[in-house]
Amino acid sequence: MTPNPLLKKLGYSNTDRLVIIHIDDIGMCQASLQAFKDLWEFGTISSGAVMVPCPWFPATAEFCRDNPEVDMGVHATLNAEWENYRWGPISTRDPESGLLDQDGYFHQWHSAVYAKAKPEAVAAEINAQVEKALAAGIEATHIDSHMGTIMHPKFIQAYLQAGTSRLIPNMLPRASATGFWMMHEEGETGPEVYLPILEQLEAQGLPMIDALDGMPLEHDEDHLGLAKKLLAEVPVGITHFLMHPSIDTPELRAIAPDWRARVANYQAFMSQEMKAYLKNSGLQIIGYRPIREALRRGK
Repeated sequence: MTPNPLLKKLGYSNTDRLVIIHIDDIGMCQASLQAFKDLWEFGTISSGAVMVPCPWFPATAEFCRDNPEVDMGVHATLNAEWENYRWGPISTRDPESGLLDQDGYFHQWHSAVYAKAKPEAVAAEINAQVEKALAAGIEATHIDSHMGTIMHPKFIQAYLQAGTSRLIPNMLPRASATGFWMMHEEGETGPEVYLPILEQLEAQGLPMIDALDGMPLEHDEDHLGLAKKLLAEVPVGITHFLMHPSIDTPELRAIAPDWRARVANYQAFMSQEMKAYLKNSGLQIIGYRPIREALRRGK
């Protein structure tokens, strides 16, 4: 694998190991926002992304306005995956858009979005989400993807346009990146479909990452030990390391069958042991803000 040219643009060497410790799903519920606040203050995370269509978006925006140093992106959202806690698009209520299920919410799963959503409606929705975040005072450092849905080849141009038109970096893996399994649902589009697209984007000089990895949602067993193991294996280059921490609340338990894992994510990164490990790990921990500034310098 050739060295990532972004490393030198950020002031690092080709052998440095950079990691963005990233929180997804902020604003999905109160528990997700409180976890971000706690972990940001504690110092074991470096970035996060807000779900603009979700109920706790306004409170997330308020926190960002009060703490302008926060590294917050937009978690481009086209799905509402829970059974009894749902949200929908902010750009339209038109069923012809293909964005809505029979109840007027986003579709639960990837396959329905791929089959029904019109690309132009997806483009309008992601632009509406980014504009709402900016108008609310969030100085968006990047755009990434809830459940990977908008990164499907059918929609990736809308994803890219939302970022490049505003000089905001998209979370994009290089064609040689590890962790492609995190970009698609099992049984859906495989990595081979993305490779020509990503090779073209890298040739255009867009900022890209070398690896995707993160904490599991399948179980709550020894998340501290697992986090240390995964971070020890971070390769040379830039890794997007994601997780979904939440504090333990009755609401979270009612929403998410995987609540135990989300709480375990939180507890692992709120531990002094993890804080000490990161300090002595040899990893360079960054957020997306310096990547955004490098992109803007290049333009």
